Amino acid sequence: MVLRKINIWYFSSFLISIAVAIPIVTVFSSFFESTSEYSSIIKNTFLSEYIFNSLLLLLGVLFLTFVIGVLGAYLVSFYSFPGSNFFKWALILSFAVPAYIYAYSLTAFFENYGTAFTILKNIFGEGDYNSSIPKFDGMIGAIISISFSLFGYVYVLTRASFHYQSQNLIELGKNLGFSKQKSFMKIILPSARPAIVAGLSLVAMETLSDFGSVSFFGISTLTTGIYNAWISFDDLVLANQLSFYLLIFILGLFILENLSRKKAQYHSPSKGGFKKKSLTNLYGLKAWLAFLFCFFVFVISFLFPVSQMLYWTIIFPKHLVDLNLVELFFNTIILVLLSSIVLIGFAFISNYGNRLSRSKFLEILTTFSISGYAIPGIILAVAFITFISWLDSSIINLLEIKNVKSIFIGSILGLIVVYFVRFFSLASNGLKSGYLKINYSIDESAYLLGYSKFKTFKNIHIPYLKNSIMLIGILIAIEIIKELPITLIMRPFNFETFATQAYIYASQDLLEAAAAPSLFLILIASFFILITSRYILKD
Repeated sequence: MVLRKINIWYFSSFLISIAVAIPIVTVFSSFFESTSEYSSIIKNTFLSEYIFNSLLLLLGVLFLTFVIGVLGAYLVSFYSFPGSNFFKWALILSFAVPAYIYAYSLTAFFENYGTAFTILKNIFGEGDYNSSIPKFDGMIGAIISISFSLFGYVYVLTRASFHYQSQNLIELGKNLGFSKQKSFMKIILPSARPAIVAGLSLVAMETLSDFGSVSFFGISTLTTGIYNAWISFDDLVLANQLSFYLLIFILGLFILENLSRKKAQYHSPSKGGFKKKSLTNLYGLKAWLAFLFCFFVFVISFLFPVSQMLYWTIIFPKHLVDLNLVELFFNTIILVLLSSIVLIGFAFISNYGNRLSRSKFLEILTTFSISGYAIPGIILAVAFITFISWLDSSIINLLEIKNVKSIFIGSILGLIVVYFVRFFSLASNGLKSGYLKINYSIDESAYLLGYSKFKTFKNIHIPYLKNSIMLIGILIAIEIIKELPITLIMRPFNFETFATQAYIYASQDLLEAAAAPSLFLILIASFFILITSRYILKD
C-alpha cells in the first residue's frame, strides 16, 4: 500500500510544493536573525511611519474600490440602460493599466504646465491656470491611482456573484415590502459578501505590495522600506524582517474577516431551484445617471491614462524613435512564454500528483505553498536572494561549486523561478477548479481500458482542460506583463521590459519618455484581457 502511494507523481508534487514554500519559510525564519545598526534606526524612527502610511493607503483604496466595484457590478447586473452591455466588459479594461502607469498619467495631467494647463490655454488663451488646477500627488494620488487600477477585482467577482443570484431573492424582498434600495442593502449585498470580500482581499494584497506608484509619489510604506533596506543599505535580513510585518498585515486581514463572519452562511438554498432574474429597464434620468456613472469609471480608469500616454507619444515622437520596441517586446513575450510553460507544466504535475495520491499531508503542503500569491513580489524576490546566498555560503562552498549565485541572481532563470513562486497559486488553483469537474470514475474507466497513468493524463485530462490551460496562460501573461518589483530586482543587467523601461524613465522624471513603453504595455495587456473576458464574463 505504501509502495503504491509512493510514486513519481507523488514525489514530483511533493518537491514542487517544497520548492514553492522555501521563500515563504525564509521570510519567517529571517525575523529572528540579527541585523545591522540600520535596523535599530529604522525601528526607532521610520517603522511607525511605514506602518501608518501602509494602513492609511490600504483603508483609502479599500473604500474606493468597494464603492466603484460593487456599484458598477450592481448596475450592469440588475438593470438595462444605454451602454450596459458594453460596460459589462469595458469596465474590466482597467486591469490593463498598472497603478504606477496611472500615477504617471495623473501627475502629467494635473501638474503645473501639464496637459490640463495646455487644454485650458488652448481654449481660453493665456492665463494663470496652475493655481486653479487641483494637484493629485502624495497619498491622495496613490490612493486614486491604485483604486482605479484595482477596482476590477471587486467588480469582476461581485458581478459574477450578482449574475448567479436567483430571482427568488429579489421576490423575497418584494414580499417583505422592501424598496429596491432596502433589498439591495439587506438581501442582495449580504448574499454577495463572499465575492466582495474575496475581491477586496486581492485588492488589499496588491495595495500592500504596490511599489511603483508609492515610490513615484514619494510615500514611505513597508514595501518601499523593504526595497531601500536591500538596495540602499544591503541588509537582506532587515528587508525580510520588514517583509514579516507586511505578512502580519495580510494575515490579520484574513483573520479579521473570518471573525466578523462568525457562523454566517451565504449559499443559496436549493429549495425552489434557481430562477434566473430579469433585468429592470431604466428610463429617463435614472438611465442617464447609471450610464454616466459607468461611463465616468470607464473614462477615468482606462481612457484617461491611455489618452495621456498616447498624447505624449505623439507630441514627443523622439522618445518613440529612441525606444527599442523589438527588444522590449521580445523580452516581455519571452518572459511570458517561459513562465507560462513552467507554471502550467508544474501545476499539472502537482494537481495530478494530488489527485492520484489523495494524501491529506500533500494537500496541506500544497495549500501552504500556494500562499505565495498573497506575498508581495518584492518580498519573494528578497527572500529568494536570501535563500540562494545562504545556500551558496553554507552548502555549495562545501562542495566547492562556484558561480551558483550568478546562475540564479541577475538571470532569466532566477526571474522565472520567482515568477513561479509568485504565480503558482494562479496556475494551480485554475487547474484544480478544472480537475474538480473530472469525476474519478473517468480515471478508473481509463485504467480498466488499459490506459497507464501517464496516458490517462495525456489523452484525457489535458484535452478536457484545454480551455482552463488557455485561460490560465492568458491570466499569467497579464500578470507578468504588468509585474514591476520582481522584474526590477531579479532581471539580468541591461535586460528591460516595457514595465521596467517605463519605471526607469519615470524615476528619472522623464514622464514624456515613459509614455511610449507605458502605452505599449497597456495595449498588449488589453489584448489579453479582451480575450479573457470571453471566458470569465460571458453570460
